[in-house]
Amino acid sequence: MVAWAMFPEAALTVKQGQPKTINSSGSAMRSFCADCGSGLFYRNAAILPGLVDVQTATLDDPDLLPPTVQVQVAERLKWMTHVHELPEFERYPS
Repeated sequence: MVAWAMFPEAALTVKQGQPKTINSSGSAMRSFCADCGSGLFYRNAAILPGLVDVQTATLDDPDLLPPTVQVQVAERLKWMTHVHELPEFERYPS
């Protein structure tokens, strides 16, 4: 799962590097780090004109933008509704 934050596209500034962008399906444009492949941005001018989704995990301080809604849950796997109840490990369990 991925957390996104939506911004006006005019407000987006890439300070370092040049993302690679591909057309993933029709009007959907996905941008990735050209060096490591991490997902960065999603644009879809047909359904989100003038907006860009930014993967919040790529921000300097992603805790500043905690999720406030869940979107696109129509295809959610049934077990995802209870994933927060699973045991947690700070690192790989031994």
